[in-house]
Amino acid sequence: MTRRGSFIASHIKVLHNNKKIKRLHFADPLPERILAGTKTATWRLNDEKGIGAGDILSFCRTDEKEFARARATAIKEIAFKEMTAEDKKGHESYYSDDEMYRTFSRYYATEVGPGTQVKIIAFELLKQY
Repeated sequence: MTRRGSFIASHIKVLHNNKKIKRLHFADPLPERILAGTKTATWRLNDEKGIGAGDILSFCRTDEKEFARARATAIKEIAFKEMTAEDKKGHESYYSDDEMYRTFSRYYATEVGPGTQVKIIAFELLKQY
């Protein structure tokens, strides 16, 4: 298995009923916002997991400890510059677009700007740990 394949496989669990659970990681303070219900969407670049509506998601802290399970309820792929206020609902807000680009550039260790494609994943919590 390639190194990339190994990484992807390590981030997907398989249940006994063959339903794949896809793992997403969140740094503090995001887990608390998710558990409180104030964060109901996540934005991802380069989705190697192929997350789609209806998928079951395992939410983990950066130390790999699972804190919740969720179902992806809606998926939208769009450039940052095309995002509307509706697209941004349920996600933490930024003071400016520049702050948003800098934040995602830091998260992904790559240049992020208005034309960068982002996957918006809306979700509903199923279980908290």
